[in-house]
Amino acid sequence: VKLVPQIQEHLSIAFWSTVVVILVAVPLGIALTRPRLRRAAPFVLAIANSGQAVPAYGLLILFLSWLGQGSRTVIWALVLYALLPVLRNTMVGLDNVDRAIIEAGRGMGMTKTPALLRIELPLAVPVIIAGVRVAMIINIGMATLAYLIGGGGLGVTIASGLKLQQDPVLIVGGSLVAIIALGFDWIGAVAERY
Repeated sequence: VKLVPQIQEHLSIAFWSTVVVILVAVPLGIALTRPRLRRAAPFVLAIANSGQAVPAYGLLILFLSWLGQGSRTVIWALVLYALLPVLRNTMVGLDNVDRAIIEAGRGMGMTKTPALLRIELPLAVPVIIAGVRVAMIINIGMATLAYLIGGGGLGVTIASGLKLQQDPVLIVGGSLVAIIALGFDWIGAVAERY
């Protein structure tokens, strides 16, 4: 009976952390591929990389000391943890767009912004979505640690199974996390294709 609210908490944490990652990383990736800010790209990527360099448990503890307990703290920790794949894929996707196509659009009278919106971003979308898929899977997996700082989620069931040495409980919790991750990965694959 308690599985339903735990699944809802888990999905909420993974969903909102991924939404915030997209809202931060995609515009930042676009900005860093523009000539004016290109020099700042290594510095920003180093900061984004630090989220992956710190163990997830340590990152949760850092955010706990800063923001207190609860799911909001977990969401912000996961945002930093999953920022790199979306940021890097946005930059790679935009950098790999053929310059000749962009120049053709500019030659037809497009200014920089319409060329970005009508040519560069549509061609980069599959690569960006691949980064979003990776971020979503990372967030679904890492959301199992949310219970450690009062964030809830399916980690509660998994931890209960470990403490009580109840293998069926452990298997149910782990299987649900895997099913959710595979389901969202499949949705991401469909979105990437279409």
